[in-house]
Amino acid sequence: MKTLINYRFIFLIIVSVIFLSMNVQNAYAQEPKKNTVRLKADYVKTMNKEVAFNLRASSKVDGSNIDVPDIELTVFNEYNDEKVKLGSTITDSNGKGTFVVNDLSLIKPDSTGLYNISVSFKGNDAFKRASKSLSYKDASIEARIITEDSIHYITATLKDAATDSVLPDQYLNVQVERLFKSLRIGEEFNTTDENGTIIVPIEEGIPGVDGILTFEVVLKDSDDYGTVKALVSAPLGVPVVDESTFDQRTMWSPKNKTPLFLLIFPNILILGIWGLIVYLIINLFKISKSKI
Repeated sequence: MKTLINYRFIFLIIVSVIFLSMNVQNAYAQEPKKNTVRLKADYVKTMNKEVAFNLRASSKVDGSNIDVPDIELTVFNEYNDEKVKLGSTITDSNGKGTFVVNDLSLIKPDSTGLYNISVSFKGNDAFKRASKSLSYKDASIEARIITEDSIHYITATLKDAATDSVLPDQYLNVQVERLFKSLRIGEEFNTTDENGTIIVPIEEGIPGVDGILTFEVVLKDSDDYGTVKALVSAPLGVPVVDESTFDQRTMWSPKNKTPLFLLIFPNILILGIWGLIVYLIINLFKISKSKI
């Protein structure tokens, strides 16, 4: 009798375990599959302006890489076992977002002088949580215009901001701001010398509004320092002549600037046609009167 009871008890346990496992499997099957988000973060510093973190979120969904829009990315500064929230940004339709820090004192380095930044996404119904970390050192670029033998040069010195030591053998780009894309001047890569300095001649004949040119000296995508940019403006360009005909009487001007010949000639033509019609009507009337 006891053996029968034991068999029944074991049978009930087995049935319960099977039933429980089936429920767990169904629960997992009903949960929607979440996709993994890949985060990318780039550090860009503009001298005497601000620091920006260019962020991008993407994911591989059904075998295709897509941008992830409308998600909140939070930026943290990590130092000395502390994690301080700097702020957040929302990605646009291209999965991109820019977080700007205007007050550089808000970002603090650790004891080694390294700046540690983390970007996190807390996840949602469609995507898993994700994070991205980047570390960089602080660099500075001092740029200015010099003139020697009537030739203008742009000179720049690259330094480690923490130690105030020059950085030799680094590649700097020199370019002029344009409306759509900056125009490179000098060599494609200008290498800093033992003093951390480059000197690049400025070409003549570059047009600029009121003759003002804005030069950019850029340390781009450095493994240690990220992207650092210095801007220098100087009246070294050829003034752009305003050739706009907006205030002149042209074919494409507003109605109040219609060319005079378009106002006079058509009106003369219309008056001439109406005059001829009136003349014919008068003559027809005279002919009909004479027959009576």
